[in-house]
Amino acid sequence: MERRSFLKATGSAAAAAALAGCSSDSDSDGTEDEAGTGDGMDSTDSSGGDVGTDLKEDGDLWRVNTGTMTTMDPIEATDTQSGIVIQQMFDPLMNYPNSQPAVEGLMAADYEVSDDFTTYTFQLKDATFHNGDTVTASDFVYAFERLTASDNSSRAYFVLDSLGVTHETTTETVDGEEQEVYEPGTLGVTAVDETTLEIQLDAPFASTLEMLAYSSFSPVPEGMVGDIEGYDGEVSQGEFSSSNPIGNGPFEFDTWDSGTEARVSAYDDYYGESPNVDGVHFAVIENDSANYNYAMNRNADIFELPTAQYDPGKVSVEEEDDQGRQIGTYGELRNGATANYSGVSNIGVFYLGFNMASVPKPVRQAVAYAMNQHTVVEQVFKQRGEPAYNFTPKSIFPGGAQNYNDRAENEYPYGYDDSQLGQARSVMEEAGYGENERVAIELTIYESGVWSETASILRDQLQSVYIDLEVNQAPFNTLLERGRNGELEMYSLGWVADWPAPDNFLQLLNPPQTDTSLDFPISYVNWQPENGDAAQQAEEAYQSIADNPAPTEDAQATRNEAYIEMENANWEDVAMLPVYHELTELFWYDHVDFTPPAGMGPSRQKMNTVSLGERE
Repeated sequence: MERRSFLKATGSAAAAAALAGCSSDSDSDGTEDEAGTGDGMDSTDSSGGDVGTDLKEDGDLWRVNTGTMTTMDPIEATDTQSGIVIQQMFDPLMNYPNSQPAVEGLMAADYEVSDDFTTYTFQLKDATFHNGDTVTASDFVYAFERLTASDNSSRAYFVLDSLGVTHETTTETVDGEEQEVYEPGTLGVTAVDETTLEIQLDAPFASTLEMLAYSSFSPVPEGMVGDIEGYDGEVSQGEFSSSNPIGNGPFEFDTWDSGTEARVSAYDDYYGESPNVDGVHFAVIENDSANYNYAMNRNADIFELPTAQYDPGKVSVEEEDDQGRQIGTYGELRNGATANYSGVSNIGVFYLGFNMASVPKPVRQAVAYAMNQHTVVEQVFKQRGEPAYNFTPKSIFPGGAQNYNDRAENEYPYGYDDSQLGQARSVMEEAGYGENERVAIELTIYESGVWSETASILRDQLQSVYIDLEVNQAPFNTLLERGRNGELEMYSLGWVADWPAPDNFLQLLNPPQTDTSLDFPISYVNWQPENGDAAQQAEEAYQSIADNPAPTEDAQATRNEAYIEMENANWEDVAMLPVYHELTELFWYDHVDFTPPAGMGPSRQKMNTVSLGERE
C-alpha cells in the first residue's frame, strides 16, 4: 500500500516497503497501492555493477536497496525503497524512533488534543529547510494541501479519508458521472502563527498521531512546487522529485541515478541530533546474487542476505530486547567475517491477491486449500518469517498474538499447516470443473526468487485440482500499473504498516476501495456486491470501523469486532490469501555502531545516529 506501504519480498526476508507499506490508496506504501517490500521502478541495471568501491567515501554509510527508488517527493512515494531515502531528508510532526511502534514528537515540540479528539494543536521546533529557510506552520499547511490536492499525490486519502481532516467538496463530472471531489483551499489545517499548527478533524481518529509520523506529511517550503492552486512554483515537480527535493531532515539530497544509486549528505544545520556520518549511500541492486557479492566484498556496511545464500544455522541469538528484536551474530560469512545480526517480526503481510471479476470463487478457494503456508515459510523462506493465516499481523491483531494463533489453528477453513488437495478438488468439481473442464489462470509475480519458487510449488499442486496456473514475472511498477488497470488475475504483493493498527491493513479489503475502475483503487481485487454476502459483510464491518474512530475503550472494542468480521469475510471469499509475515533481518560489520529497526521496518528509520569506525 503501499510499506506499504508497498512491500515487496525480494530474496531477502528483511525487506527494505511496502511502503507502504505500503501499498494503498492511491497507492501503497502502500499504494500505488499495494506494497512491495521493496521497491518501485524498473532498474536499468540490476547487477549493481556500476556501483563500486572506487566511488566510496570513507565517511559515508553504505547500504544496499534491493530495488530502485521511484521518486524523492514525499507526497508521491508509495514504495519502500523510496521511503527509505525520503525518511532521511524529510521530518514530519511525529516519528517512530528507530522504527518502534510508539510515536514521539519530531518536528512537534509539544501538542494538545481537544476533549472531543477532533482538534490537534502542535507547537513546532525551531528548524530550517536544506535551502536555509525557516520551517513555519505555513509550510506544513502548504505541504498538507499538496498531499490533498496535487495531481502528483498518491496519498490524498491519508488526509481526506484516513485522518478525516475537515474540508469542503465540489461536484465535478468524471466519465459522465457526477462526483464529490475536494475543493482546493478548504482543508482544516491552519497556521495559527509561525510556530503553531492546528489540524481539525471531522471526527476522532484513534491513530492520528501515528498517522502524522508518515513522511507524506512532512513540510515543504511554501510555494516550492507549483502543482496546486495559488502557487507558480520555484521548481517543477519533476525537478523536485528527482534532483532537487528540499526537506528538513538530518540529511540533504546529493544525487540519484535511477536503477544504480542514490546519496544523501549530512545537513550541518539540522535541528535534532546531527548525523555521525558524512552521508548515506544507497546502492540499487535488485539481483540477489549481485546483492550478495556486493556485501561479501565489503562494499556495504549494513546489508541483507538473499534467502538462497542464507543459512539459519549460522544465526546465534544472544538477547531479545523489549521491542522483540533478536540481537546476535551471523557467520561465518563467505568472506570469513562474522556479522552482527538482528531479526524482528515486521508489521506486515505478504499475500496473493485475486481479481474477483476474473477468478471465480471456487477457483480462489481451491488455491487456498492447496496452499500450505507453513511449507512455504520452511522450504522457500528458510524460516525467515511466520505463516500468515490472517491479513492483520500478529503484533496488532485484536486480542494479541495468542488470539491470532488460536483462530489460525482452530478456525482457518482451508487447512492449518496442511495442503488439502482433496477439498480443493471437491470444491472445483462441485462448480463443474474436472479433467475435461480445466481452468487456466495467470499469476503475476514481481521479480523475486522466493516468489518464483513459491509460485512453482503452487502451480504443481494445482495441476491435480483442474487448475492450470501460468506464472509470469513483471517489474514491480509494471505489476502495479496492470493492477490499477484491472489487468491482473492473480498477483503477489505485500503490505507493511503505514500506521500500526488493523484498519491500515484491512482498508485493502474494503470492497468499495478495491474497484479497479477507480482512478486509485487501494487494491486490485474488485470485491463487489455481486460476489455475495461476504462482500456486504466486509463493507458493513469497515463502515463500523469508520463510525467508531475515537481513541476510547468502547470504540476500540467495536473496532476489534469489526476487524474480525472483515478477516472472516476474506476467509469466505478469498479476496486475498495471506502467505507469510516477514522477519526483518539485517546484518552489519563490526565497524558499524547501529541500532537496528524495530517492527515498523527500515523505511521508518533515520540513520543520523549511526556511527562508523575504521573499516577493514
